[in-house]
Amino acid sequence: MLTAAAGKKLKTAASGGILRKHSLMGAVIVGGALLAGIGYALENGAGAQTSGEEPPRWWSPGEGRVFPRSLDYENQHGQLRTLVTGGPMETDGHAFFEPFGPDGRACVTCHQPADSMSLSVETARERWRDTNGADPLFAAFDGSNCPDLPQGERASHSLLLDHGLIRIERAWPPKDMPGGAQKPEFTIEVVRDPYGCNSPKRFDARRQEGAISVYRRPRPVANLKYLTAVGFPFDPKQGLPLPLHPETGERLSGNLMADGRAITLKAQMTEASSTHLQMVEDMSADDLEEILDFEMRIYAAQQESAAGGDLEAAGAMGGPKLLEDSTAGLLGGDTRPVWSEFQPWESAAGGEGADEKTLEFRRSVARGARLFREKTFLISDSSGINSPIGFGNPVRNSCVFCHNMSAMGNDVAPGQVDLGTVNAPYADPAPHLPLFRVTCTGEPHPHLGRQILTYDPGFALTTGRCADVGKITLQSMRGLAARPPYFSNGSAADLREVIEFYERRYNIGYTEQEKQDLVNLMSAL
Repeated sequence: MLTAAAGKKLKTAASGGILRKHSLMGAVIVGGALLAGIGYALENGAGAQTSGEEPPRWWSPGEGRVFPRSLDYENQHGQLRTLVTGGPMETDGHAFFEPFGPDGRACVTCHQPADSMSLSVETARERWRDTNGADPLFAAFDGSNCPDLPQGERASHSLLLDHGLIRIERAWPPKDMPGGAQKPEFTIEVVRDPYGCNSPKRFDARRQEGAISVYRRPRPVANLKYLTAVGFPFDPKQGLPLPLHPETGERLSGNLMADGRAITLKAQMTEASSTHLQMVEDMSADDLEEILDFEMRIYAAQQESAAGGDLEAAGAMGGPKLLEDSTAGLLGGDTRPVWSEFQPWESAAGGEGADEKTLEFRRSVARGARLFREKTFLISDSSGINSPIGFGNPVRNSCVFCHNMSAMGNDVAPGQVDLGTVNAPYADPAPHLPLFRVTCTGEPHPHLGRQILTYDPGFALTTGRCADVGKITLQSMRGLAARPPYFSNGSAADLREVIEFYERRYNIGYTEQEKQDLVNLMSAL
């Protein structure tokens, strides 16, 4: 039960017809379940962090905790740091942290600070254990494999708990494609449907006829200055102009969502409010502005390495402060080479006073950065790279060909590419995911009659183009250590599996030492 003092702090407020509940204690009753978080706040007042005391890792909706200017969280590779420009920041009543809609979720539910503003599998499992599956994270609509499964059973949430995946429901055919309505260039057949979410039956009144369910990792909402930066006036992968902002007419990066279905942050928030938050009315303009302001001010990156110590030691420039201070959208080769933050560790010294084990790890990180930039291999049969505008098939280049933005490692150009993570024959076997057969139609078309087996049609669900089947927007590379698993479908459980996938896919020929150097580099980002 809430104490009388605690009860006085429990507030409800109507916003746009949606009930919003929040409490400085982080205790909210949703669907009969009392959410955790009371004890810490009762001891420490309005979410204040006691000096020397580690704050709770999980941010529950409506806690009212103060978000510090700098906040550190341990992970298996060391320590992640978030920085909020202009912080600390009150979260009491803040739209990013307040619960909306019937499930009691907030934006922070799937974008946790300890997980680099994303969500790790281990965090999801901890919430399941701590709340016996009652946390809003596991809301039936998309926190379970399918809404009509028995919600109290772990098996019904296995994709989230074992692979970190949230269900995404897309209308098919697309109702509003870029450039206006057009007839899709392919048909979709459901080959395998393990959970019934792609069957014709309607599991609730809101399910769209013809909707397709795919399952993806929550993307980080930190460092968005870089993801929204426009590096080129056109999209060199698609051979098309960049999309224009509907209000300002300015060009947009196209790098926000896995399938490019929302081209502005406000459009993404509006879409998320109607799906993930299950709101029946649009989020207010003031709430959208408040969320946008926060997301453009928060930066996250690994700050400490368990093996290499401070990532700003000995002249290196790891950590989120570099991201906060640097200019976004710069092509690495034109300014500061990608991951040259760690060039000072190439020297024999690598940091006075450090032991040999620490120095060797630092040298390994520096070698990994150079490998990332300089070791070339043949990139073939990757739509968005080898086609349609003629980089060549194959084309010889390095990792930095696509991960080319200085300080960040995402793509300066819009990054929708088919690397094979979701399409046969390159995707890892995934019997836990639905499988679709795409058949290209329409004349004239270079892919007419081609059939593609895919776990996720990706960008093609937005554009309707057969050439876009399996294309996924390239991921952000900062804060990797805090948010496994990796790739849009969580197919790489750890950083080593990321390297192994690329080794298989492109037959690169990495040595064991080179693989470890790249893993060490990614663990330090």
